[in-house]
Amino acid sequence: MTTTSPDQTGSGSAEQAKAYPKSVLGYLKAWFHALRVALNRPLAAYYLLLTSTALLLTIGLIMVLSASSVWAYTQMDNSYAIVGRQVLWVIIGIPCAFIASRIRPKHLRRLAWPGYVIACVLLFLTIFLGHDVNGQQNWIGAGPVKIQPSEIAKLGIVLWAAHVYALKERRLDSLHEVLMPVLPGIALATGLVLAGRDLGTALVFFAIVLGMLWVVGAPGRLFGMAISIIGVSVLFLISTDTERLARLTSFADPFKDYHGQGWQPSHGLYALSSGGILGQGIGASQQKWGDLPEAHTDYIFAVLGEELGLVGTLLVVGLFLTLAFALVKVARQTDRPFVRYFSFGVLVWLLGQMIINVGMVLALLPVIGIPLPLVSYGGSALIPSMVALGVVIGFARREPAAAAALKQRKALAKDRARQAAAYRSAQRNR
Repeated sequence: MTTTSPDQTGSGSAEQAKAYPKSVLGYLKAWFHALRVALNRPLAAYYLLLTSTALLLTIGLIMVLSASSVWAYTQMDNSYAIVGRQVLWVIIGIPCAFIASRIRPKHLRRLAWPGYVIACVLLFLTIFLGHDVNGQQNWIGAGPVKIQPSEIAKLGIVLWAAHVYALKERRLDSLHEVLMPVLPGIALATGLVLAGRDLGTALVFFAIVLGMLWVVGAPGRLFGMAISIIGVSVLFLISTDTERLARLTSFADPFKDYHGQGWQPSHGLYALSSGGILGQGIGASQQKWGDLPEAHTDYIFAVLGEELGLVGTLLVVGLFLTLAFALVKVARQTDRPFVRYFSFGVLVWLLGQMIINVGMVLALLPVIGIPLPLVSYGGSALIPSMVALGVVIGFARREPAAAAALKQRKALAKDRARQAAAYRSAQRNR
């Protein structure tokens, strides 16, 4: 009896590919067919998540080293001070992500309410005990140890909202069940963030709540109302702050206020435009030599574009889109509501933050201080993102087809190891 591995879906792809004519169009059709077969395999989402996350972290470390070297030398007398800290955060984040990937959903859901409450308490304490950085009171801590509670709150909100909606799975045809208590809960966290003048993180919270409402099937009219309310609220908050208003009025043409609010976006555009197709080379950025503020945090994408060119920026955007594809695949192939809602929440969080950051660097959006996930410097943003992706990687490997494929691969590996050991033993006994 012939058996088929769960990871061998579309085993006839080679024969079907030979049927295409040997032309450019034929090769393209064969390539797309092979790609479609590969992406339909049970372990596709698992490996895409692992690979894209690892590549983004690697690119991030390289770019943090390059973008921070000048600033670190002038401020700390050590060009490797900033990247050393980032390496430490990655070293801490990897076991955290691994542990998160091993936690089963039923145990993870027990942390939903405690996680949300702790996040709100930290946000509340930040209002009174926080440290002001660049006009935003969103850091808390003492001495060298400081954290940004709003970054931790993103993970807490996604986990909590996914848990609540999973409990209400059969009652989500009611608008009241859709809105309560998720909408007031996220509104509370958003209000606490805005009290610390962190409009950028508040926009990410808005994106998360809109994404969660969409995935649970909220009516379309609700989105029009929500977007209108959010838009009016954002414009009101901008109009009541002179710095925000200056950023809004200058982002479309930052060169009008070149020596004021337009300084950072102007030099970000200089960096991107001088990168060309292939870039100036790693370490060859000129804008990081004092002209571009926050080169290793909010504007690391500009340095990346200057040093790696259009190819490098498209690679990073492509990796984020790969992450998004894998997250959607995990959300669609599961029959567990919590897994679906959490995966989609992480998708909206990371992809939305990437879009805001890239739009900010391209001067398509005002400068609002949002880091590029997994790439920009900062442990407070990096570790929650890695933990969230670790959880979804665990979801992907526990799907029945993926688990069966992994089990079969381990069995094959053991058989090959035994055969190799037996062969070596036979060779020695000759």
